[in-house]
Amino acid sequence: MTTSFEPLLPGTARALLHRVAVAQAEGRAPSFVGAVVRDGALVWSGARSCVDGHAPDADTQFRIGSITKVFTAVLVMRLRDEGLVGLDDPLEKHLEITGVRDVTVAQLLSHTAGLAAETPGPWWERSPAELRPALADVLGERPLLRAPGRRHHYSNPGYTLLGSLVEAVRGVPWEEALRREVLEPLGMTRTTVDPVPPHAGGWAVHPWADVMLPEPSEHLGVMAPAGQLWSTAADLGRFAAFLMAGDERVLAPETVAEMRVPAAPAAEDDPDGGYGLGLQLLRRDGRTLIGHTGSLPGFVACLWIGAEDGLAGIALANATSGPLPSAVAADLVRIVAEAEPRFPEPWRPLSAAAVDQELLALTGPWYWGTYAYGLRAVADGGVVLEPLRGPGRRARFRALPEGGWVGLNGYYAGEKLHVVRRPDGRVSHLNLGSFVFTREPYEPGDAVPGGVDPEGWRGL
Repeated sequence: MTTSFEPLLPGTARALLHRVAVAQAEGRAPSFVGAVVRDGALVWSGARSCVDGHAPDADTQFRIGSITKVFTAVLVMRLRDEGLVGLDDPLEKHLEITGVRDVTVAQLLSHTAGLAAETPGPWWERSPAELRPALADVLGERPLLRAPGRRHHYSNPGYTLLGSLVEAVRGVPWEEALRREVLEPLGMTRTTVDPVPPHAGGWAVHPWADVMLPEPSEHLGVMAPAGQLWSTAADLGRFAAFLMAGDERVLAPETVAEMRVPAAPAAEDDPDGGYGLGLQLLRRDGRTLIGHTGSLPGFVACLWIGAEDGLAGIALANATSGPLPSAVAADLVRIVAEAEPRFPEPWRPLSAAAVDQELLALTGPWYWGTYAYGLRAVADGGVVLEPLRGPGRRARFRALPEGGWVGLNGYYAGEKLHVVRRPDGRVSHLNLGSFVFTREPYEPGDAVPGGVDPEGWRGL
């Protein structure tokens, strides 16, 4: 994580601390920590506690629950990038028979595998791991509730399977692979499987009285890849910086961006949510947030990233229920984004060597039928095709080595755009997945599918 940063304005810092103070008071949390990352640097952290003078800081460990799933997903994506596992591979191609039939790695990552949400038997978060020594004890006799791939249904056992996949392919325990491949490269020395002082204790706060009860802290055993980790606001800030920009030592920026793309639709009861490959998605305050929430007895946590704003909000509390870390983390992002909006990078022209005269000649208006589009050249030989007025399909395209471009987003993601030339070498039209774009709308002699009426344009 970047150490050089522009500090927040005093008014912004006060607004952030006020939000944390309200969350601690109204959520009746023994302690609450908030933090903000901006452009890769931890620019603010603050805390409130019920014990005067003993508020935790950004180096105090809290249990982060299901935020652990993002770390497990990163390990799986590393396997994919190394060619050891395919996202469309059935899990049982790499793991001993589990009874989940043709469930794929991608379906497990996006919670679309049709697995049960929880394990059979006692409440797994509050019972000894010895009660679930093997995958069979986690999955039970009927692991699949519905056909895979049809809908999003959050599954803790699904991430247990992914952790076991990592162990099977790497040949080392999940926690060893995590430490070696993710935590150490990112400098996350305060993220651990078991708590290391200073750490917060987990508490249950009585729903109808201002009294507390200590919560047990069980090791999750085979379920650890779904929710075991302890971490700090500072370490989660380092992880947030990685999830914004990637890190070649862990995952390339393109792979991290792939994880953020929606892979599962929103659930019926959560129209503003969604899920990528290991990352929750949330639409709030006009921006898309990516990250994850987490909870275990005695703790709640959340990490939200507003990638377009270059911001991340972190919220950690040591109470089983009451505090709302998801709302707080989102509000921390919103407060900074609104009070100190991000400066755009200054516009700069291309270098003389980067100007492609043939591409320059292709820029400007094009017509798909009577729909007016503009083709704009961008860096690295790419182009943007966008409607000139009204709604339409806008997409960015990356240049291909063999010529032409491939769509990167929206309706045209993965589709090929190429130039079609006449026998004499002059440009005839653009072809985008069979759609023809011409320089004029329905110009006679142009390659318009279906031809052009010979009588031409007319009035009524």
